[in-house]
Amino acid sequence: MECFEILTLGEKKMRRYAGVFVLLWLTLLLGELPSLGQEASGGKEKPPEKELPLPGEVFLVDGSPAFLIPAKPSLEKERTPWVWYAPTLPGLPSKSEIWMFERFTAAGIAIAGIDVGESYGSPTGREMYSALYRTLVDKRGMSRKPILLARSRGGLMLYSWACDNADNVGGIAGIYPVCSIASYPGVDNAAGAYKLTPTQLKESLAKHDPVDRLASLAKAKVPLFAIHGDVDAVVPLELNSGAVAKRYEAFGGKMELIVPKGQGHNMWAGFFECQELVDFVLRHARSDVK
Repeated sequence: MECFEILTLGEKKMRRYAGVFVLLWLTLLLGELPSLGQEASGGKEKPPEKELPLPGEVFLVDGSPAFLIPAKPSLEKERTPWVWYAPTLPGLPSKSEIWMFERFTAAGIAIAGIDVGESYGSPTGREMYSALYRTLVDKRGMSRKPILLARSRGGLMLYSWACDNADNVGGIAGIYPVCSIASYPGVDNAAGAYKLTPTQLKESLAKHDPVDRLASLAKAKVPLFAIHGDVDAVVPLELNSGAVAKRYEAFGGKMELIVPKGQGHNMWAGFFECQELVDFVLRHARSDVK
């Protein structure tokens, strides 16, 4: 009888210790499993979902959604020329870009971009752009001098990065691009992205506004192109592409500016099916591929 009771106590003790062991084992196991939003293999973050106008790859760069639409022809022994599109916000690039994107890829030119949110060309946004540039150039064999394609407020993002990195730019093309913070979205609206007060941003605007920072681009002889309507009330021609054209010429730079009559900030097909824009990209995209 006494023996039986001792055995029962031992069993209870063993079961209690076993339960603690199992609990510790599960804790360690679950702690090593990838968290939600990560892939089970390698602990890599799960690629974000994004619908592209043409087949391509969506991936993360420093936690930000990026994309790459590959070129169709295989360019062996060469770096792949590419167009850097902005803004890569939800829904962009859109189907309206298909016409020109198809012509780029058919000519052996890839298209890429990264979503930096409403950065308005801020230093934080520029850092994220540099992260994409390093990823594509250093790890994926892309050209060191992409053609930047700025649609609307993508102008602030791409022009701002280009002014900091003029030697790494093959050209800048724009579809009614924003080139002045004061013009759009306005100093008050952009200040938060710059981590400044409106007064502070206004006082330091010349350090950030693309229209005031064109000298480096002219020195590097970066060719510019824009198509911009003459009745654009959202991004006025004279304060943006018009101002850039005048100031760039004063610096000795070259810019091709097409001004469709009677067109504003709209989805007119002529903006997105512009042969002159495509020709500009094809002409300059291979400036540094070998």
